[in-house]
Amino acid sequence: MTTLAEPGVPAGGFKTVGQIRATNAVVFRRDQNAMGIAVELLASHTPGAPVVDERGTFIGFISEFDILRALEAKKDLNRLTAQDVMAKDHIAVTEETSFDEAVRIMEEKRLLNLPVKKNGKVAYSVTRHDLLRAWIGLGVSIEDAAG
Repeated sequence: MTTLAEPGVPAGGFKTVGQIRATNAVVFRRDQNAMGIAVELLASHTPGAPVVDERGTFIGFISEFDILRALEAKKDLNRLTAQDVMAKDHIAVTEETSFDEAVRIMEEKRLLNLPVKKNGKVAYSVTRHDLLRAWIGLGVSIEDAAG
């Protein structure tokens, strides 16, 4: 594995999802309004996020593609919730998941984000950007490293 030698990067680089700082902490509730979700995805430049129930249990994932499909079907986002629009797949990893496995899952399932469970609950998501940044040895954002 080729990595940069940057302060804060473990010798030999990062190995697991839990070692990196993720850039996507967005999580939606199942009863959240779909129009509000669309606006939040746009405002945060986030391609998607996990959806949880009232107990914080991971129940699905909502992406820009899911919102676009609803719009294409002429549905009114103001009348829909996350649960109405989300993909119900429960694809997630834990902090112990290796980079290799995370990349394989994201590529195989064609995901932009991958929810990460911590203590049985979805805590955040990692993006392909997060994995690439960490894999080459940039443990912090590239902007922080350049400063």
